[in-house]
Order: sequence, then C-alpha cells, then structure tokens
Amino acid sequence: MKITLLTLLCLVISNQPDFVSQQKKFVRVRDAYKAKEALVTRKLQESGLSMDNLNILIVVYKQECLVDIYAKKREDATYKKLTTYRICARSGSLGPKRRQGDRQIPEGFYHINHFNPNSNYHLSLMINYPNASDRLKSKAARLGGNICIHGNCVTVGCLPMTDDKIKEIYIYAVQARQSGQEKIPVYIFPFKFSAETTKNYRETYKAYPTLLHFWENLETGYNLFINELKEPHITIDKLGDYQFSI
Repeated sequence: MKITLLTLLCLVISNQPDFVSQQKKFVRVRDAYKAKEALVTRKLQESGLSMDNLNILIVVYKQECLVDIYAKKREDATYKKLTTYRICARSGSLGPKRRQGDRQIPEGFYHINHFNPNSNYHLSLMINYPNASDRLKSKAARLGGNICIHGNCVTVGCLPMTDDKIKEIYIYAVQARQSGQEKIPVYIFPFKFSAETTKNYRETYKAYPTLLHFWENLETGYNLFINELKEPHITIDKLGDYQFSI
C-alpha cells in the first residue's frame, strides 16, 4: 500500500497526546478534575456550552478585585459571561506595571502563554507580560515577568485566586486549549469603566496625564468588548497604544 506524505502527517497528529491528557499527567491537575469537573461541566451546560467545544476570555478588574470568565463555542462570534471570581489579594496600586520589582499588577491586553501544573502556588496560568505595549511604554532596563493567575492568597504582582478556585479556572483554560484556542485572552483593567468612574478617576489622577491617556486607551477596548461581546482585533502602534477593531 502506498503511504502518502499527507497520510503520514495525519498518523503523526493522531498519535500525539491531547492537551488534557498531557496536563493530567500531573497530580494537581488530576486532583482538580476530580474535585471540580462536575461543577465546571454543570456551569457550562447552564450556558449551553460543553467541555469539548469551548473558548474563554478572562477579564480582570483590579479595583473591584474581580475576575470574570466569558465563554463561547468555537464557532460562535460572541461571548457570554459565565462566572465571576474574587481575587484573594492584591499588591501595588492602580496603574500599569512598568518595571521589575514595582509590585504592580499589569494593565492591558494579554493572553495566557504558559500552563504550570507544578506551580509554587498550586496551579498557575502565566500571561504574556511584558507585551509589545509594555516594552514601548517603559524606560526601565528590566520590566519583570512571571505574572500569573494562580492559587494561594499571596502576591507581588500576580492574581491569586485561592487553591480552590484556581482549580476551576485552570480546568476552563485547559479545556479551551484542548478545543484549539491557542491564545486565551486576558484583559486587565484598573476598574470597571463607566461615565461616573471615569469622571471620578480623571479628577483624582488629574496630575498624571500620561496615566489618564493610558486608561482612556484601555477604555476604548473595554467598551468595544463589553458592547459587542466579541474579541477585538488588537494591534499596537509605535507609541505603544492599543488599536482596536472588530
């Protein structure tokens, strides 16, 4: 029988372990599924979703200490809010992270770029800080890194969710990755933007025009997502400002 290159490629792909199986090689991930799979499955079913066809988008609000999980089917255009978690602890103040050691939680538009099933903080989802915007807007020699959504309840710039809740968030992320979502978006905002909050913060931070300009840029992306519930196409200009389109 003649075996074509395409046939060989398909055989190689089919023999590769799937992402869930890879993650379940680690005891903490197996324990997370044992403890939380039924809850996560039920939560998805209540929104007409399933474990095997899932995309997620994570929105963080620093001031409110909240993490919203949005979800959709792969083929759908729009997301729906699935659930909300409280951030267990927060370091730094409002405003972006601009250097190593400033204890700041970043602000901006990121994605998950690493799953750590053996984290010092139980389970961790690392975001791609610093991104291109951070590099353009910082003059620091070292910007820092290793910013994660993780377990436990301590932080010097990360987002601790407790060991209990990170199990659920980690499962959502693993299943989204299993469903083909290579880059899970993570949008980190200083606060929930509204006419009232924006007015208040403009007054409070009027001596910091650079920060206000940065927040106005984030607000554009925030409004686009919240109003459309679609993942915007995001680029970064030469000044480090985000540019958005649907």
